[in-house]
Amino acid sequence: MNAIVALCHFCELHGPRTLFCTEVLHSPLPQGAGSGDISGQNEQAEEEEGGIQMSSRIRSHSPAEGASADSSSPGPKKSDMCEGCRSLAGGHPGYVSHDKETSIKYVSHQHPNHPQLFSIVRQACVRSLSCEVCPGREGPIFFGDEQHGFVFSHTFFIKDSLARGFQRWYSIITIMMDRIYLINSWPFLLGKIRGIIDELQGKALKVFEAEQFGCPQRAQRMNTAFTPFLHQRNGNAARSLTSLTNDENLWACLHTSFAWLLKACGSRLTEKLLEGAPTEDTLVQMEKLADLKEESEGWDGSEEEEKPSSQPDVVEGQELSKSSPETSLMPDCNSWNVAHRRLSVFRSLRHMRQVLGASAFRMLAWHVLMGNQVIWKAQDMDLVQSAFDVLRTMLPIGCVRIIPYSDQYEEAYRCNFLGLSPHVQIPPHILSSEFAVLVEVRAATRSSLYPTLFDDEQSLNKYEFLVTSGSPVAADRVGPTILNKIEAALTNQNLSVDVVDQCLVCLKEDKVKVLFKFTKVDSRPKEDTQKLLSILGAAEEDNVKLLKFWMTGLSKTYKSHLMSTVRSPTSSECRN
Repeated sequence: MNAIVALCHFCELHGPRTLFCTEVLHSPLPQGAGSGDISGQNEQAEEEEGGIQMSSRIRSHSPAEGASADSSSPGPKKSDMCEGCRSLAGGHPGYVSHDKETSIKYVSHQHPNHPQLFSIVRQACVRSLSCEVCPGREGPIFFGDEQHGFVFSHTFFIKDSLARGFQRWYSIITIMMDRIYLINSWPFLLGKIRGIIDELQGKALKVFEAEQFGCPQRAQRMNTAFTPFLHQRNGNAARSLTSLTNDENLWACLHTSFAWLLKACGSRLTEKLLEGAPTEDTLVQMEKLADLKEESEGWDGSEEEEKPSSQPDVVEGQELSKSSPETSLMPDCNSWNVAHRRLSVFRSLRHMRQVLGASAFRMLAWHVLMGNQVIWKAQDMDLVQSAFDVLRTMLPIGCVRIIPYSDQYEEAYRCNFLGLSPHVQIPPHILSSEFAVLVEVRAATRSSLYPTLFDDEQSLNKYEFLVTSGSPVAADRVGPTILNKIEAALTNQNLSVDVVDQCLVCLKEDKVKVLFKFTKVDSRPKEDTQKLLSILGAAEEDNVKLLKFWMTGLSKTYKSHLMSTVRSPTSSECRN
């Protein structure tokens, strides 16, 4: 967490003062701090493993040293300080904790070395012990602005038998520039800082009670003639916090507490990317999972026992394809996607394009996008399955119907992705149809047909791929706009595979919903539809066919939502 935690004190002689502060450093130590690190202690800290490790550090100058400090030091002069205003003695190295997990340093000293930070902490200290206090002068409060940062301040009293009113006024402040983060951290900071305060007050109370038992100050003051108060105490107007608590290791303990507070407060809240409404693929996937759950609940147990224990893959594919006209097999419910199968042969669309070649891949991708039947004939089932896993990413999930592997040809209305064994005969009218594409995987005649750029078990140098169709895509054909965008993304080597996947997600959400609402919900005439397609840049025939096919994959949730919105009285009034 980018913040500063400081302990402040209201001195009876010098007013509000900063006693001790801890800041977070994401870079090397500030000027005057890194040059004098104790090498032996640093090496010891490096040898320790994990967690936050604490060590001392030597600074080139310390604000508390007064005369020995440079004139540029933001700290007060020695003449302006007393025992009550000073925490670390002159020449004290301060404290540094190294967080091995995040490479962050937590540095503690009396004042920040940077002049701007010193000014911010100084102003927050003055405000926390003067005007920005809660009723009773003890408790938490929030104040600040964009220029000087926002402050969580908790004021409290420490018992002192020699002080006016037998107590001294302190505050612990947390300063940061992120107002929302600080407000959200209020409950956490309040509980932890309250615990630190209770510990300090408990130690001071023990010292106070011991001093009062040995020499009661109240009775002595009442029996003494009136004199100026400061002279009455023989000039003993200031006592250090270590003296009040009788704890010589107080500053080391406070450094540990403040460093832990900054680390814990920074790690307890994390940012999340809000993606807005779920995508169409997510909605369709949820609907399919719900349908499968209902079917499984409706199955009769006796019928399950009568089913044969092993069935060919084609039966499995037919069963899945019969479940709905718009059946879409998702990765979570693919019965053929066995978890222990070997890694996919085709790793991505870019990989497939490299293997098939640019022209063959364009033909195959065109048929996939247009909703035509894609048939793969191969002996290797894993190869076919990996090809379908890659190709299906170009389509909305609602448009995907797969029979992964079959021993007989299946009609296009059952599936648009069909895997066949090599001996299966395909009807002649399918081979000559412009609505189907066939990819035949054969044994390569030369072992070096494809470069061995892949793992040994996944190398494709033993295969050759023949892509044929009754309506081949001409090289000079413009094709759908989405196909051109996909090819542009695949050829751009600066885009990683993950970035290309995100591009596909954006393309699948584009234009389809607009066209569905315009044509199916609003029932606009054809002339208006043509104008809309021109505006969307999809007036070409291929684009129109593609969008009409993709509209069939929209989720039932989205369709019903649009229809119910249009039919509602309020929407009708708005349209009128």
